Amino acid sequence: MYPCFFTGQKFCALQNTMEPIRTLFERQEPGLTALLPEDLRAIYGGDLRFPSARGGRPYVIGNFVSTLDGVVSYEIPGQSGGGDISGFNEGDRFIMGLLRASADAVIVGAGTLHEVNPKHLWAAEYVYREGAEWYARYRGDILHKPQYPINVIASGSGRLDLSRAVFRTPGLRTVIVTTREGAEHLAAAGAAALTSTEVRVIQNSGSRLTAAAIVAMLAREFDVKLLLHEGGPILFGSFVAQGLVDEFFVTIAPQLAGRNQGSPRPGMLAGVEFLPGTAPWLEALSVKQQGDHLYLRYRKRTSSAE
Repeated sequence: MYPCFFTGQKFCALQNTMEPIRTLFERQEPGLTALLPEDLRAIYGGDLRFPSARGGRPYVIGNFVSTLDGVVSYEIPGQSGGGDISGFNEGDRFIMGLLRASADAVIVGAGTLHEVNPKHLWAAEYVYREGAEWYARYRGDILHKPQYPINVIASGSGRLDLSRAVFRTPGLRTVIVTTREGAEHLAAAGAAALTSTEVRVIQNSGSRLTAAAIVAMLAREFDVKLLLHEGGPILFGSFVAQGLVDEFFVTIAPQLAGRNQGSPRPGMLAGVEFLPGTAPWLEALSVKQQGDHLYLRYRKRTSSAE
């Protein structure tokens, strides 16, 4: 049972029915005061804080769910999302919502966009509706951020389904990041008529978008300080390859998906590979558990010279 801090029977009932998220390990960061309200700390099993943005770019965090053997998507139409990997686990959805509530912007690639429900928005309550009021209070009263994080869609070609809700929801700011060629395609498709959607061309990107140019633009033009990356693997791999992902939140689901040559199911990264001498190493910040699911938080390891 959780202690019930919020007023309102709705929140007390949820706290007392959701299986607890237990913190098995947490790296102590001295001198930090709690940021999460007590209710969210009780459910999350601790606090959640992020360092300030630095170096002219946002602090970037990635969030994925993976099977025990490293598969992040079944790549089956209608069953390619993270919910099919996690078993629609409540703890995973709660944490995803908490990360979205914390972020200034959420970025996904075109493939990820077209895999989800056309009505989906990259906002906290769309993955864990039961916590909508918690997230809203945390985001508005504590973080002083607008209702929704900016939804950033990365597409080099600009070939996007513009009928989706992410491009047409009042109050939601959406940014399409693309190339010159992609911008021409979007203009022909009527993107200029979408009042809440903006198109940004990454200059000198050729036919491919570069992660460094994307994060620099988001910091410069939209004042993004905390960027949440939700994939897919190719876009995420490009960010990791350029050393731009600072933290990794990974849910380990207790199932095995398998692979074969005819169906190379993706892992967390695609389009990039490292050698033993260049592979990034990480340091554990926390390990949490709910039932048979594990929730890992890692931070990019930096040398003392950096």
